[in-house]
Amino acid sequence: MAKWAPHLIGLLTPLSAVVSLLVGGWWMLTPIVLLLGLYPFLDSFVGSSTIHDVEEEGKGHDLIVHAHGFLVPVVVLCLLYRVMIGVDSIPLLVPIISAGLATGASGVVAAHELGHRRPRSFSWWLGRLDLLSVMYLHFTVEHNHTHHKHWARKVDPTSSPWGRSVYGHLIRTVPRQLRNAYRIRPKDTTISLSIEATLLIGLAIWGLPYFAAFVGQALIAIYLLEFVNFIQHHGLERGEDERPNAGHAWESRTRWSRYTLMNLPLHAAHHLRSSTPYQRLRPYDESPQLPGGYYQMFWIALIPPLFNRMMQKSVDHSGGVGGA
Repeated sequence: MAKWAPHLIGLLTPLSAVVSLLVGGWWMLTPIVLLLGLYPFLDSFVGSSTIHDVEEEGKGHDLIVHAHGFLVPVVVLCLLYRVMIGVDSIPLLVPIISAGLATGASGVVAAHELGHRRPRSFSWWLGRLDLLSVMYLHFTVEHNHTHHKHWARKVDPTSSPWGRSVYGHLIRTVPRQLRNAYRIRPKDTTISLSIEATLLIGLAIWGLPYFAAFVGQALIAIYLLEFVNFIQHHGLERGEDERPNAGHAWESRTRWSRYTLMNLPLHAAHHLRSSTPYQRLRPYDESPQLPGGYYQMFWIALIPPLFNRMMQKSVDHSGGVGGA
C-alpha cells in the first residue's frame, strides 16, 4: 500500500459534512458523531506508531492536502444551502456544529500546510480561501512571522504557559494574534479584515440565518485551531536566548490523529524545519508525549483540572520537560 493512502482517511471529515448537509435530517449529526465520538475512541484503538522513517515523496500526499483545501469552501456552501432550503425540525445548531468541525479539523489543517507554500502560488491562495471560510485571514501572517520565530517563548501569544486553561488561552490569544498580524503587516491585515467585513455584511444583507450559520461554523473552527495551539507548546517555555529544540513542542504519535490531520501531531518536526511538507515530518524522541491523541485531548482540555493532572503525569513520565 502506498504510504500516502492512510491519509485519505482524513477526507472522511469534510466529505461526511458535505454529504450529510446535502441529505439533511438527523444525518447532519454524522460529523459530530465521528469527530467527537468515534475518533477519540479510534485514537486509542488504532494505537501509536514509533516508526521514525519519514514517508516517501509522491503526488498522492500533495493531492490529499489540496483535496482538503477545495472541500472547505464546499462545506461552507453546503451549510448555506441547507439554511436556504430549511432544516425541518432539526435545530440549526446541528448543521452549524457539523460544518464547523469539518472546516476546523480539515480546513485549518490544510490552510496551515498550504500557508507554508510559496507565497502567491496557487496552493498559497487556496490556503487563503480556506482561512477566509473561517474568518481567520490574519493567521498566515501571525503564524509564519511570529509563532515560528518565538514558539515556546512568553512573547508568543499562541504558546500557553503551564496551568492556563484552554478558556483563558482563547481570551488572550485571539486578540494578541490579530494585533501582532497588524503590527507585522498592517496593510495586508487591513485588507484581510476589510474582505472579511465585506463578506459578513453581504451575508447579513442576504439574511440573518445565513450570517449566523457562517459565523457559527467559523467560531467553532477558530476554537479548534486555538485548542491545537494551546496543547502544542503548553508549559514548554524556553528563554529568549535559548535555541529551540524538539523538547519545546508536545508530540502525539497516535496513528488516527496523524492520518486524519496530516501529521499535525508531529509538531516538533514542523517547527525545526517549517518548509518540510507534512509527509516528511518524523517523530523526535526528545519531544514530550501528549497523554492522548488530538481527538482525545479535545475532551480532556475542556476539563482544566483533568487536563492539568494528565499533563503533569506526562511531564513526570518524561522526567521534566521544557519550562514545566
